[in-house]
Amino acid sequence: MAEQDDVLYLIDDSEAVPEISTARKWKIAVIDDDQAVHEGTRFALSDYNLQGSTLEILSAYSAAEGRVLMRDNPDIAAVLLDVIMETDVAGLDLVEYIRNDIKNETVRIILRTGQPGQAPERRVIVQYDINDYKAKTELTADKLFTSLTAALRSYQQLERMVQTRRGLEIIIDAASTLYDFKSMQRLAEGVLTQLASLLNVDCAGILVLRDDGAAGSEFSVLAGSGCYSRFIGSTSSKSLDPDLRQMVEAAFLRRKNEFADHRSVLYLRTGSGREVVVLLQAERQLSDTDRALVEIFSSRLSIAFDNVILYQQLHAANTQLEDRVAQRTRALMQANRRLSAQWLRLQRANGFKNEILGTVAHDLKNPLGVILGRTEMLTELIGAGSPKENVTAQVEHIRDATKRLTSMVDHLISDAMADAFDITIRREPVDVAALVAEVTDANLPSAVNKQQTISVSTPANFVTMCDADRIREAIDNLVSNAIKYSPIGGKITVGVTHEGDNTVVRITDEGAGLSPEDLGRLFGRFQRLSAKPTAGESSTGLGLSIVKRIIDMHGGHVTADSPGPGQGSTFTVTLPAAETS
Repeated sequence: MAEQDDVLYLIDDSEAVPEISTARKWKIAVIDDDQAVHEGTRFALSDYNLQGSTLEILSAYSAAEGRVLMRDNPDIAAVLLDVIMETDVAGLDLVEYIRNDIKNETVRIILRTGQPGQAPERRVIVQYDINDYKAKTELTADKLFTSLTAALRSYQQLERMVQTRRGLEIIIDAASTLYDFKSMQRLAEGVLTQLASLLNVDCAGILVLRDDGAAGSEFSVLAGSGCYSRFIGSTSSKSLDPDLRQMVEAAFLRRKNEFADHRSVLYLRTGSGREVVVLLQAERQLSDTDRALVEIFSSRLSIAFDNVILYQQLHAANTQLEDRVAQRTRALMQANRRLSAQWLRLQRANGFKNEILGTVAHDLKNPLGVILGRTEMLTELIGAGSPKENVTAQVEHIRDATKRLTSMVDHLISDAMADAFDITIRREPVDVAALVAEVTDANLPSAVNKQQTISVSTPANFVTMCDADRIREAIDNLVSNAIKYSPIGGKITVGVTHEGDNTVVRITDEGAGLSPEDLGRLFGRFQRLSAKPTAGESSTGLGLSIVKRIIDMHGGHVTADSPGPGQGSTFTVTLPAAETS
């Protein structure tokens, strides 16, 4: 009871009991297995008032009761929650239920514990979605007032955000509905319905339209709801009640929205010059959020009204389209003749393709036949227990045929990939250091997946005349290769320097390294190196050849160095800083 005594000690109960207010009350929950905590909290907050609203305090004496309370009261603004109840972590489990199971992200949770050591503050703050952590011994009346006020203000801001999001969703959904109306009256009825849904209140409304927009001209009532529904179909302003007619006429003169007490008047002018006034009589005064949403909604209505007008105009002009359709038909016939000529050319190209495929099939068939025949012979020799020399000879025949087949496939792939090397460059001033940093950052997720670290040294303002897209492609190939061939947990270094008249980019890894044979054929097309990707990644053998082609076209050069297998490698790209003549 020491904690509760501390709370009661600072309570000033000399003030009169406040009168019961009909205004909205802040709903808070006290979830604690100690009856004295509930009584002390109610006493401490008996005269609480924030923005003219008092508290409605709900109680639960266990985590199980707390689950029911939170599920049945989704509008609870704040929870004063004990940690230790049925179990040592009952309160923390309830936090998980509130946030994850019933998906309540707006309620503010103040965790109270009498034994802080059972739920260390730092661990709880990090692991659980709570908004405050207090030991019961430090929750004096003033501290309780401060914590609760901060929580309620935070809840109010979140509630406004939720209302705004809901309102915007309604506006987006309403837009597609309102734009589909083809009748002006149906559109007007839809506007009043959507406004009531947007504000989430029962309200009476009336929508009037003035066609020519001239001051003093008559207007007609297109739609009405609630007490205003009796004016639907009125074609004269004189049929309205005098006070209502005066409000509508004042809105046409004022030409802007007005919000006062429980009444709201919206004004809009369409692109076609027509004017619309909407008058709403709501059960409650609109909040700032409500007003902002109504402003957004009304700003989209002019398009909807113009859509109806345009639809009517398009419907009337439909007969004039026949001549245009005929003209278009003639143009399509001409286009069709051109397509027929192109089709003939495509057929000839397709015949050529079939001829090529036939030749390829014929050429591939020979080595495949050799392989099949020798395989059958090999099977018979093995079954007959033939000497090893005979078996070896058949294997050599199969190997030779396979090599020829592989060589033919490589040539076919090489021809098919020829277009990939049709590279052109466009020179412009480029900050290569910034470009390299961007490429490295883009590849960082792949490195993280392999627990690799990438250190980058890229001083700013290294301007080089080059093609940014092509250099980015080349650097990306080198960085991705470093990641691909480096071991799990390896380190990769990327640096940019300015050496003489050149910009130099170096990528160093701790991978499998390069043998002398690898270095001799490194930048050739379709090369397979002795090193293999460390996580089973694929490789086409084209990347480094593309890099060399790009750098060569810039007048630079790319080199590779490695102390040897297993000792990593360094790729160096050297680019002229200025455009060569």
